[in-house]
Amino acid sequence: MFCVKSKPARGSTKAAPVSKIGSRVRKTWRSKLADDKDLPKVLELDGIRAARWGGRTMVIARTRDVDQLIRGIRKGRTATINDLRRQLAEAHGTETACPITTGIFAWIAAHAAAEDEADGKKRVTPWWRVLKDGDKLNPKYPGGVEDQARRLRAEGHPVERGRVIRD
Repeated sequence: MFCVKSKPARGSTKAAPVSKIGSRVRKTWRSKLADDKDLPKVLELDGIRAARWGGRTMVIARTRDVDQLIRGIRKGRTATINDLRRQLAEAHGTETACPITTGIFAWIAAHAAAEDEADGKKRVTPWWRVLKDGDKLNPKYPGGVEDQARRLRAEGHPVERGRVIRD
């Protein structure tokens, strides 16, 4: 059994922009990025879950926290989702960070950056620098592995067979 202890979310969210597609209204990626959903939360995990997720305390961070970490990855560098998880756990004083939400939030940040690029913005979150475990490219990011590989090669990273090659 685990219990949830909530940390108060910092900052406030504004009304979410929406786009109308057909007869339904859909949130933009930017609005999903800004939606804190009462996060961050710190979970205390029982023995089985602690062993599975890598610690007795786990943070579910905000989408904006993940976006901020990605923005901090400088040109010429890369990070994996697990690198982001370690940084989130350290920032929130927990032993681990949720792997599922961290991956989903990185995906949201990537699509929000793609929206920004489509609107003509030049400085966007460098989502292409975030890799899966094993330095693999992520097919779920905007443009798939082809676009991610193109962007990484442009920054000097060797990419072969869907992976960044390390020296």
